[in-house]
Amino acid sequence: MSFPSAASMDQSTSTTPLLSTPWHRRFRLKTTLSSELSGAVGDLGTYIPIVLTLTLVSHLDLGTTLVFTALYNVATGLLFDIPMPVQPMKSIAAVAVSEYPHLSVPQLAAAGLSTAAVLLILGSTGLMSLLCRFLPLPVVRGVQLSQGLSFAFSAIKYIRYDQDLATSKSGAPRSWLGLDGVLVALFALLFLVVTTGAGDNPIVNEESENESFRRRRVSKRLQLLSSIPSALIVFLIGMFLCFLRDPSAFKGLEFGPSKISLVRITWEDWKIGFLRAAIPQIPLSILNSVIAVCKLSGDLFPDREASAMKVSVSVGIMNFVGCWFGAMPVCHGAGGLAGQYRFGGRSGLSVVFLGMGKLILGLVFGNSFGRILGHFPIGILGVLLLFAGIELAMACRDMNTKEESFVMLVCAAVSLTGSSAALGFGCGILLFLLLKLRQMECSGNFVFSKSSDDDETTGIIP
Repeated sequence: MSFPSAASMDQSTSTTPLLSTPWHRRFRLKTTLSSELSGAVGDLGTYIPIVLTLTLVSHLDLGTTLVFTALYNVATGLLFDIPMPVQPMKSIAAVAVSEYPHLSVPQLAAAGLSTAAVLLILGSTGLMSLLCRFLPLPVVRGVQLSQGLSFAFSAIKYIRYDQDLATSKSGAPRSWLGLDGVLVALFALLFLVVTTGAGDNPIVNEESENESFRRRRVSKRLQLLSSIPSALIVFLIGMFLCFLRDPSAFKGLEFGPSKISLVRITWEDWKIGFLRAAIPQIPLSILNSVIAVCKLSGDLFPDREASAMKVSVSVGIMNFVGCWFGAMPVCHGAGGLAGQYRFGGRSGLSVVFLGMGKLILGLVFGNSFGRILGHFPIGILGVLLLFAGIELAMACRDMNTKEESFVMLVCAAVSLTGSSAALGFGCGILLFLLLKLRQMECSGNFVFSKSSDDDETTGIIP
């Protein structure tokens, strides 16, 4: 077994050009403006339901969360130069909603700060970079596949059934007609499929002599369709439907930002927040918010791959800034990155635009904006979430051998069945090691490993 040199390890931990890329280049569009704006709303399928749920159940201040997550969006967009998402910590949100008594805002803050402290330590000491470098890719792909399929399953429930966000439970089958009916969701789904296809980018090469005239016409048509800001249009239609569903919700808007103040966290809040929410969140943040994000960023943006150290430290700093003021605990997420890429986000400006929109809403309407979002069609959110989940799951298509696919699928199956990414991760690591040991032959004091490329056997002294 050969270990990487110090130089190669140093190179692997400095993949994100935070300081090497000139600042003026970070303000340049890497695609059309409409595509970046469309990509900006690509992760709202997870953001809006969780924020609304915490607002209803734990009395989270929506205005404060909008302002701080807006600042996070702008900062991470400019620093990473990719559409790095800012999403709720899902495990903490799940505990806050599903367990009784519900977590209070101080307990949410304590859970977020505890998780942030662990990630900040792992990132600043370089341990996170070591984890990201040596973890087997099939195991990471298994975590990504399980997360993507989990998003897709939740999206189908959003489309098919009525949702009670306060209890995070599905109700009766959704009616086909109505402003939040199944037909509205299906129309949004078909529109996104027609305009974005499978998420590929059509390339027109008019100078090619071998390309027929018909093929060029098809390519131009596909390029025209892909230039439509489809996700943004769907989101704006959803906002218009909010007004049609309950015009009185707009009359109750109050202008002005929420009052921001420090949250008082008692020792009991620290204990409850850490034991009930932070402990299940920490492994999920390490796997999905850091390692899976770094792997996916390398797949989508090979020249701008995010390093584990910087992503981990970023999550820590964000929460140490906002949680003290009652903002929602947040992290980066592979699903959000996949969703924003899927709908056209190709640079950090995509999330900068999203941050600017959040900041305006948070400063102008404050906490009262939740009255409008409460009427947003859940079926449309399900459609956006479905595309984000499928895009994340499709990142796993690079498993080239049956052995790699076997490890990935077992890891994903355990993660989905046990509802725990940490459990699936542990099973994936164990399975990966067993398969590697199976290929080794022992004889006396030597360990023989058979190469798959030829029939030669190499002896290694233990």
